[in-house]
Amino acid sequence: MSTRPVGGIDFAHPLAFWTGFLACVAGVALHLPMYLHAADMGYHMAGMPMDMPMMVGMGLIVVGLAVTAYGLVPRDLKAARQAGERRIRVKDDARLRPAHLGLILVMTAAVTIDAMKPITLAFVAPGMGKEYGLKSVLNPDGDLPVALLPLFGLTGTVLGSFLWGWLGDRIGRRSAILLAGVMFVTTAVCGAMPSFGWNLAMCMMMGLAAGGMLPITFSLLAETIPGRHRGWVMVLIGGNLALAYVLTSWLSSELIPLYSWRALWLLGMPTGVLLILLNRWIPESPRFLLAHGREAEARAIMVRYGSAEAADAEIEQVPAEEDAHAGAGDSGGYGPLFRRPFAGLSLAVVILGLSIGLVTYGFQLWIPSNLQKLGLAQQAADRALRDSALLGLPLVFVAAAMYGLWSAKKTIIVLTALVGAALLAFSVAGETLAQDGTWLYVLLAGPIVGTATIAAVLAAYSSEVYPTRIRSRGSGLSAGVGKFGGVAVTAVLVAGLTVPSIGATALLGAVPLVLAVVAVVFFGVETRTGASAKLPEPVQA
Repeated sequence: MSTRPVGGIDFAHPLAFWTGFLACVAGVALHLPMYLHAADMGYHMAGMPMDMPMMVGMGLIVVGLAVTAYGLVPRDLKAARQAGERRIRVKDDARLRPAHLGLILVMTAAVTIDAMKPITLAFVAPGMGKEYGLKSVLNPDGDLPVALLPLFGLTGTVLGSFLWGWLGDRIGRRSAILLAGVMFVTTAVCGAMPSFGWNLAMCMMMGLAAGGMLPITFSLLAETIPGRHRGWVMVLIGGNLALAYVLTSWLSSELIPLYSWRALWLLGMPTGVLLILLNRWIPESPRFLLAHGREAEARAIMVRYGSAEAADAEIEQVPAEEDAHAGAGDSGGYGPLFRRPFAGLSLAVVILGLSIGLVTYGFQLWIPSNLQKLGLAQQAADRALRDSALLGLPLVFVAAAMYGLWSAKKTIIVLTALVGAALLAFSVAGETLAQDGTWLYVLLAGPIVGTATIAAVLAAYSSEVYPTRIRSRGSGLSAGVGKFGGVAVTAVLVAGLTVPSIGATALLGAVPLVLAVVAVVFFGVETRTGASAKLPEPVQA
């Protein structure tokens, strides 16, 4: 196996990376004997003591993760802090090359694998609750609620979005993606954990990796794909949530009846290994390399991916005053995102991301129950949701075209306004809409498909509007605040509060969406070439 991927980027410490990775795989494999021995009991492992191979496996995983992380940290990390911002003259009208297509396919696989992780929570919760004797809500007897599982998982995604955003700017986009992939492998041990407490701990680790993958992926795409293709490519990749849901539901129906809910967690090992083996087609961002003084490696990638026609790629140093302006006070945290010239833009990103999370985990989470409360049978409610999703599915492709060919800022405003209007209609007339099938289907398409589309657009947008040195943190910010809405809603479930009405959940999402429209109008910037609006100067990097 070659340790030097296409494009000329090697691991900082190849032997350490592959040794640590193999230790992690071996550690997970040592958990499988106990799982297989429980086959006669329907793979029920609750209360079983950990055997010696499992204990050794846990040790291998801990050591393997540490060694793998060391293998990914750049050798010149200290010097990188002192490197100035660099610019690349990229031809926005460059065509997509085979190298781009390979990267797009690998990143599509990465995002799909990533999205399957939190989706799996919904499918494993019923079986896990039954095996561990969990209740639906917290009760006076002290029984634990099954909702603790998604709460820990979603909390992990929030922390992971911010942590990986920081890591992507510190150790590189590619290194951060591969570290997340290795953690996907290790957290597969959730499928063999005898205790619910260990499942919660590993589920939070899974959330850490899953929360960080998407923003880093988009940062890498924003710095590699030619400008005229960048927008629609990222929006379409971000729309892979539907594909991830289809795959997860299919695997659930095929595997759980035979191998229990644990099999869905164990799939994390082969999918994570697949992602690591595809590392050959994952380059490092040339802009990140230039910003960290690694010019030779940057030139090799620029030639391969069409950022330059020859090895003497056009690279220039940002003027000292601009470089100071872009990185003033940058200690590696999230503070620079909330200082001039990015404060207003970051505020718009936060409001929009939070509103997406509230709609996704608020209105969408409770809409099946609320439709049944309004008189629809369970089958009719499920059919309404399915038909509405199919009705709204073309919106993903329309949004990709709007974002790539028209205007990024205006696309966000139009989509957000449409979804906000649909939610306002539910907040005013939600109880009567259940009697009108046509309007119900049309309006449901907004919060169901429209919200996922806005999330994909925001992920692409936030990876484009920040300069190289803080781009991953900007992407992590938008992803993190979106997941925070899920944590807030899931905490309500854990507390055992009653399900809000359809009008209340709709209003909960509509208000921040309206505020987001106002924020984007005033603070949003344009990313499309030739648009009238322009980015703050440092973003030219």
